[in-house]
Parts: sequence; C-alpha cells; structure tokens
Amino acid sequence: MLDHFARLLATVAGLVAVYFGMAGAVPVHVPAAPRDSLDALEIAPGLAATLVAEAPTITNPTNIDVDSRGRVWLLEGFNYRKFKPKPLRAAGDRVVILEDTTGDGVADRSTVFYQGTDIDAAMGIAVLGNRVIVSAYTKIFVFTDTNGDDKPDKKEILFTGGGPSDHDHSTHAFVFGPDGRLYFNGGNETRSIMDSAGNVIVDRAGYRVEAKRDPYQEGMSFRLEPDATKFEVLGYNFRNPYELALDSYGTVWQTDNDDDGNRSTRLNYVMEGGNYGYRDEMTGAGWSARRTNMEAEIPRRHWHSADPGSVPNVRINGAGSPSGITVYEGTLLPKQFQGALIHADPGPNEVRAFAVATDGAGYTAERIPLITTQTDKMFRPVDVAVAPDGSLFVADWYDAGVGGHNMSDQSQGRIIRIAPPGTRYTVPKLDLSSPAGAAHALRSPNLATRQLAYEKLAGYGRRAESALASMWRSSVPHDRARALWLLARIPGRGTRYLADASRDADPNIRITALRATRRIDGDVIAMAERLVRDSSPAVRREVAIALRHNESPRAPALWADLAQQYDGRDRWYLEALGVAADRHWDTFFGAWLDKTGDGWNTPAGRDIVWRARSARALPLLEKLASDEQTPVADRLRYFRALDFHAADARQRSLLALLATPAGASAELTPVILGQLDAKAVGGDSTVQAALQRTLAATRGTSQYVEMVDRYGVRTELDELVRLALAKPDETVGAEAARLALGWDATPRFAALVRGTDDAAARRAVAVLGHNFTPAVDTLLTGMLLDSARALDLRRWIEQSMGGGPAGQRRLLALVRDRRLPKTLEPTASSVLFSAGQSIRDSAALFLTPPPATTLDGKTLPPLLTLAGRTGDAPAGHAVFERTCTACHVVGSTGTDFGPALTEIGDKLPKSGLLVAILDPSAGIGFGYEGWTVKTRDGQQLVGLISSETDDEVLMKLVGGIQRRVPKNTIVDRKRMDASLMPHGLERTMSEADLVNLVEYLSTLRRQR
Repeated sequence: MLDHFARLLATVAGLVAVYFGMAGAVPVHVPAAPRDSLDALEIAPGLAATLVAEAPTITNPTNIDVDSRGRVWLLEGFNYRKFKPKPLRAAGDRVVILEDTTGDGVADRSTVFYQGTDIDAAMGIAVLGNRVIVSAYTKIFVFTDTNGDDKPDKKEILFTGGGPSDHDHSTHAFVFGPDGRLYFNGGNETRSIMDSAGNVIVDRAGYRVEAKRDPYQEGMSFRLEPDATKFEVLGYNFRNPYELALDSYGTVWQTDNDDDGNRSTRLNYVMEGGNYGYRDEMTGAGWSARRTNMEAEIPRRHWHSADPGSVPNVRINGAGSPSGITVYEGTLLPKQFQGALIHADPGPNEVRAFAVATDGAGYTAERIPLITTQTDKMFRPVDVAVAPDGSLFVADWYDAGVGGHNMSDQSQGRIIRIAPPGTRYTVPKLDLSSPAGAAHALRSPNLATRQLAYEKLAGYGRRAESALASMWRSSVPHDRARALWLLARIPGRGTRYLADASRDADPNIRITALRATRRIDGDVIAMAERLVRDSSPAVRREVAIALRHNESPRAPALWADLAQQYDGRDRWYLEALGVAADRHWDTFFGAWLDKTGDGWNTPAGRDIVWRARSARALPLLEKLASDEQTPVADRLRYFRALDFHAADARQRSLLALLATPAGASAELTPVILGQLDAKAVGGDSTVQAALQRTLAATRGTSQYVEMVDRYGVRTELDELVRLALAKPDETVGAEAARLALGWDATPRFAALVRGTDDAAARRAVAVLGHNFTPAVDTLLTGMLLDSARALDLRRWIEQSMGGGPAGQRRLLALVRDRRLPKTLEPTASSVLFSAGQSIRDSAALFLTPPPATTLDGKTLPPLLTLAGRTGDAPAGHAVFERTCTACHVVGSTGTDFGPALTEIGDKLPKSGLLVAILDPSAGIGFGYEGWTVKTRDGQQLVGLISSETDDEVLMKLVGGIQRRVPKNTIVDRKRMDASLMPHGLERTMSEADLVNLVEYLSTLRRQR
C-alpha cells in the first residue's frame, strides 16, 4: 500500500513459528483494541477526536473521500499485496460508504458500494457526483451509479498504467480542482499512462506520457479535463508522491517520499513543467552517484538540489512515509489550520498542518502538529479529507508498520473525526436548483460539494453571473478565486472579470486571473504583458510559466523582461524562467543577452547563464568556470552546468577549459577529465598530459581508479593490484580489483594465494572473493581442498565464497559431493545457513542447521513477551555496533548499505523491530531489493542497484562497496525474493542482547 519507509527493518509480519513458538505464519495482534487507544492520541488544542468506525465494520483503510452528503467513502487494503496470489478475502477488497444518521460523529450505517479482487488494496478514491474514480495500481476505474442506489451500474477503465500490477509506487487518487479539471499523480513505478486500449497517452505538450527521459522520468503529476481529454504532465522526477492537493487559486501541492532512511521526505509546490530532481535529469543516474558539484548534505543531494533545472523543495520533512494531503479552506477548525495544508504521515504516527507563506516566487511552510502520539505506534494515519461541515476525517491504517509491501494486522483499522469538542456532525443542505444555491454550495470546504456546484454553475452559464459576481465581491479570498474561475468562462463577460482580477490588490487573485486566462484559452500574451512587471515575484513566476511553449513572437521579449527582474537569490524564480524557456532557449536567452549586453556578469546574470540551455551560454560558462578570481568551490557549479548542454558543444567547451590556466590546476583538471567523453578525446595530447598529472596526484583514491578505468590506462596495472590488495573491503580496492582482473591480473593474485605468505594470501583471497569468476572458482576450490595449506586460510576461503551466489553454490556442491573435509563443515554451515532461502534449504539436506536458539542456547519466547520487556539501551548500543554497523548507519556511524536507522524508533514499535531482525524477508522496502547480476566474465554480483543509466549499473555490495558494472558486460540480472539482510541474527546474540538491541533502536527518534 503506502510504500513508505525504513524497510530493511520491515514491519511486523506473519511470524516464523520456529522463532516464536506459534503454529505457522499468523498475523500479530496487539492486546488493546484501537477504540481504547484514542486516548493515546495527542490532539491539537481546541480539537477533539471521535471514533467514526473501526473493525469489523471496516479494516485497513488506504484512502478516503467525503461526499456532499457527508458520507465517508473508503478503500480497504485487507488483501494487501503480501497476501497475493492467495488473498485473505476471496471476494476481494471493498469500497465502503460510512454514514452518520444521528449527528453524534459515529457511523451507524455502512454500505458496500463495490467489492472485487480487481481493486485489492487500491490506493485512490474520488467521489464526483454519481461517478467514483478508483485508482487501483495499473487500472483506473470509473464506477457510475446511475440510479442512486449506492451500487455501481457501470464499470469502465479510464486509464491503464505501465508497471507492476500491485506496486505501492503506482497511480494515486484523483482530486477535483477549482478550475473544473481533474488532477492525480503516480509514483516511480507508474512507467506510463495509457488509454483503456493500451495506447500511451500523448500530452498537450506533444510528449508521450512515459518514464523514458523524453523528457519525463520517475514519478509524475497530471491534469486533465473531466472527459479525460487535454491530458497534461504538470511535474515529474518525483519518487513516490501519494496524493495531490489544490487550493482555490489553482496552486498544486504534494508530498514525496525519499529513499528510506535518508530523512529527505519533502513538501512540494508543483510548478507546472518542473523537474523535481529525484534522478539525474540527463542520465537517469541515482542521487548517490558521483557528479560534479555534488551537494554535501544528503537531503539536498537526494533531490539534485544544486543542479540547474531542479525545482526547489518547499520543505524537507525528515524521515517518514508521506501520504494523504488536503488544503483546509474551512472555518470550523482553529484559525491556525485555516488555509493550511493538512497532511497524514504514518511513519512518525502523525497528522500535521503546514502553514504556507509566500517566499519570493516560492513558499515556506511551518509545521503545526494536529495529531501526534508517543505511545501508540500502531497509529498509522494514511489519508485526510474535509467534510461539508468543515470537520476533518482521518483514515488510520493501524498497523505495526506501513509499506515495505508488508502488513501485520488485518483485524484493525479505523476512521477518526477531528472537530472542536462537542461539535455535532451536521451536513448543510445542498440546493443546486438555482444559481444562488449552487454559488452557496461553491463556498463549501468539502471538495465533492464544490465539484457538484461547479458543474451546475458552469451549466447555468450567464444565468449564474449575478450569483457568482456577488461571491466575487466577497471579502473571503478563496471564495473570490472560486467565483473567478467560473466567471471567466461566461462568453462575452469573462474578459472583464479577468481584467479586474489582474489589477486586484491580492497577488493570489492576480495569479488566478492569469491561470484562468490560460484555462479558457484566452489571450495569454496580452495578460502576460499586463503582469510582466508586477510587484509580486510569485505573479511574475506565473507569467513565466504561461510563456512555456508559447509560439508568439512577443514571448522572447517578455521572457527577457522577466529575466532582467531576477534578483540573483530567488531559486524559484530562476527555475520558472527555465521552465518558460523550454524549447525556446536560443530565442529567449538571446533576447535577454541582447538586452543586457556586456552587463550580464552580475550575480543574477551568472545564475541565468548557469541555468540556460542555449549555445550562446557556453562561452559565458567557460568564462565563469575559468575565472581564477572566483574560488574553485564556487566555480564547480559552472562545470556541472556544462553537463546539461549538447554533447558535442560541451566537449568543445571542456577542451577549451582544459587549455586554460584554470584547467591545469590540481583541483579542476580531474573535474574536466571526468566530464569529457574519454573515448572521443583520449588520444589528444593535452588530455593525455592532464591525465598523467591527475593520476600522479590522485594515486590510491577512488578518483584515480575512475580515471584509469575511464581512459583505459593499462600501464597502471601494477598500481591497481597493489591498491586491490591494500583495500580489498573498500570500494576503491574492489574497483581496482575489478579493473585489474579484467586486464588479466588473475595470475598475479593466484601466485599470492599459492605462495607461502599467509597474510598476503588472505588479502588475495579477499580480493578474489569479491570477483568470483570461473577462473577464481577453480583457483579457490583447489586451495580449499589442499590439505597442505593452513586450516585458517582454508576457512577464510570458505568465508570469501559466501560473499555471493556463485561461491555459495560451489561450497554447497562440495558439501553435497562429500568432498569438503569435516574440519571445514562448521564454517560452511555458518556461511550457507546465512545465505538466501534456496541455498539454506539445500544445505539442510547435507548439513545440520544451527539450532533455532540464541547464542546462549535459549529458545525465544513469543513476540509479545519479548516486545513487552524493557532492555538496557546503552548495552543495546554496544550490540548494534557489534552486529549491525556492517550494513546500517545511525547518524554518521556504520556502513551505508541498508536503510539508515537514525530515526527508526519513530517508525516501528518493538514488535516490528523484533520481526525485522528475526525475519528480514517479511517486507523489503522499494529500492532495497537485492539483485543478482551476471557478467560476461562469469561473475555473479549480489547487492542493491543504487543507480542506473543508459551505460552502466551502479551496485552497492554487502559491506557498502560500490561497484560500477557497464551494461555491455551484463548477460543477466534478476531481482531476489529474499532480503539481503542476514537471516539467523538471533544466533549471534543472547536473548538479553536481543532485548537490549531493540530497546536501543526504539530510542532512535527525531529530535523534536
């Protein structure tokens, strides 16, 4: 369902009987029912929580909407993907309608609108009159109730999505916008959007809506007409945004999840046409892949924040599992929540508000807690929706964890209402029979009500003008904006209201005027000319966005005028200029440059040159990059900007820079060499001289190995071998070994293994264990079976074989064929029973499995007994450092392989932590799936794929070693079903150690 967070530490799952003394794999239940734990929720002052519904009436809600009658519609995720292909509920999951007929805030009537396996654990629902849109992974259904009996009379497929059929990073909920259009989004497994016949949609910009970097990639946000025409991609390159929200001015908001454990979840204003930086815009490389001018802080690095063309984030929210979001434009909740974004984040167990404020052309947001809890870690709020009376409904998935394609509890789930204490649930009467009644309904805080009112008022046409004009004259800004969208549509009258709005004192109304002009296909250029010198940077941002793909001959001058007003600090404004110039960089940038002349070299001008994608910007970039009066650290951004220009032109600029004094510097020569196309210029004498200087200066570093590899410098073979032997368990040594072995260095390592120096032999074995080719297999197997060699060395060889599937299978074959001496079987047992499930199962046929006990010989008690114990956190810290730092980090301590655990105590209760340790394959987070990759030389690499471009795959191997694998060397790759986290960890610690470790992990929480 929800994707969303730490997930090598997975959520509580069906438990393995051998660990907990239970019969088979069964769900885990907590002692207290959710009803009794409402008291554990800390509600913001002035508000109270009411339990609307819970199990067994409903279970595991994934998404909700509230209709104009005040009824809560919800999707259930009882058959979450963990239980496919054998769902727990054979009839499938349900769309349930909850109704409160007495006004006490508690649902006393429930209706099953639809049930079927085709909506199992669907993640998005929108109620639009008698139509209900359900986003169910790769199928987006429209259910139509033509006779009002709360049963669908028609089911149609609106769109299909590319990608896996049941992935959390798929399509999400639709939402109705104030402009009368529909909006929705999809995570980065929504590989394309197709019509019902399977044809890829082509959007209004003329691009195919598919994640192939042409130009779109990763997650996307969309807009379309209610009849599914005029499809648009609003923003792209997200990871997994869960839901969109719009205010009445048409500003689009969403939150986005990070790669788990990196404390980089974010709040975004979705700038139309914007790239949001999850992966490299040009190559598709992951955020952790090395690049010029790489950000120092992971939260910024995660979103390529220092790259030209990456739209800023409103706010980085730390670790979490960002889910449902809405804009609250009601008056029932206290003042601090009015006009705020309200957001459900099940990771840290909270519902929060964001009070948004304008910041130049962008925004800032202050976090305001609405619901939190320090004690009920089963509280997992996944969605929020506003009712017609202004109260707030919250969907609580209720589970020990959330996402990771896992769940623990199918017996719970609830809907909660938030309102001032003692507030009865009353639904205002809806009367759409007259323009006045419909205009009154348009003021509702409830989206479903506003959708009905909008459609009715649009149908009334000129008859609605009087009622809408009265609303336009209101003192409530968002009511005025809602009226303006419809007034603009009135033939012969709309332009007058738009003209008035363009002169309004409120910048948001002026923004709405421009957006509404575009909405009706009005004279955008005329409106832009009216607003091009507006006092508000946010208004001018909208002018820039309105110029995107505009073919008017007046557009370049408008862009130049906007660019001249850039202050050199407002990144939002700069990115809006970049969005505007898409497809027109040469004419737009040229117009600015012609106006600016020799005065371009100012802080603002340098930023515009940095952001530009015009050929006329390249000589200016060269000037900035070679300016020795500017510190090198500040010039790196200009070198990085070259990566976003055409390859041939970039190459010429880099070669020109290499010939300058700046290009000869120790700091910048490696930068230039790293950006050049080595195959095209490797023979150039200037390049070769620069390369030799760089190799001499960087010997022993990762940069050195990368240069040797990039330029194919085989004369460095001796140094590669030395480096591989010196640092076999570090990335630099492993990469040196890969190169050396590819250049026929195997005999050199073999000589060391066969030699008399056991220390050297052990180092060589470590190198070869990371590069297990058939030749290495022959060598190490021979040494393993050589009784003349030291027993410790042979055991070391066994351990090196355990580093990957090829070595594990060889060791298993030796055991199966009874060729392995008995003295070596204990080490083989330790290696094989810590491997993947298939290897463990096979090993059990020939070796005695280690006992299902802890290190001190005890059989573990049931989960809830363990979870109820209080341990010694400092002692647990010591266990963590001994046991877990080989794969995980806390703060800056440990190894960056699995997810960082710096705030894991905010995400999982003790029961979830226990199962994550003892049954790591119960749930594996997206992005942390293991892969086996076979290469042409016979190697089988096992690890995570952290980045992938058109040319190479970057793997992270166990121990944190980075391995670059050129795609032309890969013959096969497969995703693993089991977690890469070792199984049987309980055998490496005592029962007390386990309890202490969990106690320590539970203390790792966000600093509040």
